[in-house]
Amino acid sequence: MARKVGGPQNCISSRTRTPVRNIWLLKKHLDNFLKGESGLRVFFPLCGKAVEMKWFADRGHSVVGVEISELGIREFFTEQNLSYTEEPIVAIPGAKVFKSSSGNISLYCCNLFDLPRANIGKFDRIWDRGSLVAVNPGDRKRYADIMLSLMRKGFQYLLSVLSYDPTKHAGPPFYVSDAEIKRLFGAVCSSQCLEQADVFEERHRRWGIDSLIEKLYLLTEK
Repeated sequence: MARKVGGPQNCISSRTRTPVRNIWLLKKHLDNFLKGESGLRVFFPLCGKAVEMKWFADRGHSVVGVEISELGIREFFTEQNLSYTEEPIVAIPGAKVFKSSSGNISLYCCNLFDLPRANIGKFDRIWDRGSLVAVNPGDRKRYADIMLSLMRKGFQYLLSVLSYDPTKHAGPPFYVSDAEIKRLFGAVCSSQCLEQADVFEERHRRWGIDSLIEKLYLLTEK
């Protein structure tokens, strides 16, 4: 069962919560996201074992992710046939960082809210799918502040959220409104909804809903 981020259960593997693994929206808007630049640092919050990480790394970018599930991280490297090393994160007791032997993928196994203590630097791009929608609404501001703190000047933040009738399903994954995105990021970011896609499947009826829209936003520096 999907669990939420925040409160008693502070974090969980994001990819178990994402209702649709198809990443065609990312592929469709990739040029707009990357702007033809190379050698970018790309951050994946609550990365799970997202195949997109290798996809970006294979295109010459440096990928950093954070994930609470050590199993998920190990499965990523195994499934992508990548050798890796692991080492403790001194600043976060009990946490580890897993690095591909090629050096362009680093996955931090820790609570996302502890991540700032690891001083992982700034990023050119953030790909947020299955992450914000997993965060307990009461913890969203803290989450957004961490994301904003990781952004370099001229950043591009691609954010996927879900829209449905929140009176019928309490989440997770949680409903995130346009107004909420502006509240969380509007002081620093301009936001543009690039596309809305109907991602409803019969299995979602178990949530008590009959409509599910995935919205893709591009957040840029004001």
